[in-house]
Amino acid sequence: QVQLVESGGGLVQAGGSLRLSCAASGRTYRSGWFRQAPGKEREFVAHISWSGGSTYYADSVKGRFTISRDNAKNTVYLQMNSLKPEDTAVYYCAADRTVATASSLRSQYGYAYWGQGTQVTVSS
Repeated sequence: QVQLVESGGGLVQAGGSLRLSCAASGRTYRSGWFRQAPGKEREFVAHISWSGGSTYYADSVKGRFTISRDNAKNTVYLQMNSLKPEDTAVYYCAADRTVATASSLRSQYGYAYWGQGTQVTVSS
């Protein structure tokens, strides 16, 4: 069983930056970040392979967000720059040990392990 704990959320003005962290209790796997705004479904944000060699992003964050990992620390990061009010959501870290497919890495059903979420609020 893997436990994931997110941190780094908060309130920031539009155009600002935040870095989210996701610490895992054990060996890390392929990991992803998702977000859920009030009244909306949980949506894919970014994915990173176990080695860190492959990354994928939602079109809405491409060029602004960067996912990375430090396997020595069992930690995955999400650097968020040029934040917009529409980025406001609860951000969730997820991980899974199966091999990713093009569809599974973008689906919440493609991940077995989830963190509790961290709130990100971007003011205009």
